[in-house]
Amino acid sequence: MPYNEKLADRIREIISLTHKNVEEKKMFSGLCFMVNDKMCVGVHEDRIMVRLDPEVFDAVIDKDGCEPMNFTGKIMRGFVFVNESVLKTKKQLDYWVQLALAYNKFAKSSKKPGKKKKN
Repeated sequence: MPYNEKLADRIREIISLTHKNVEEKKMFSGLCFMVNDKMCVGVHEDRIMVRLDPEVFDAVIDKDGCEPMNFTGKIMRGFVFVNESVLKTKKQLDYWVQLALAYNKFAKSSKKPGKKKKN
């Protein structure tokens, strides 16, 4: 199933209000928004993937429509999926995008450092 383009447009609109260094990458059968070279938030089918502070994970995992991200058979603390059914309003979506953006400031970069040239 392709990712929900309307949901991607809504995320794009929120992020563009405050961030300029945003790159969109197709991955995991969806679309990922990289902010400052760091995986931040994405769209996978009809849900979003949110990268958040692992310390916040326990506080949000029981919210409606939220489930742990599990691509490898292991729960990945610091990543959750949120179903579109609980993202109907701008306020609902903004909550999750802002959690991702807040953690983005402290998250490790997803960009691999280049190899140094030998002289």
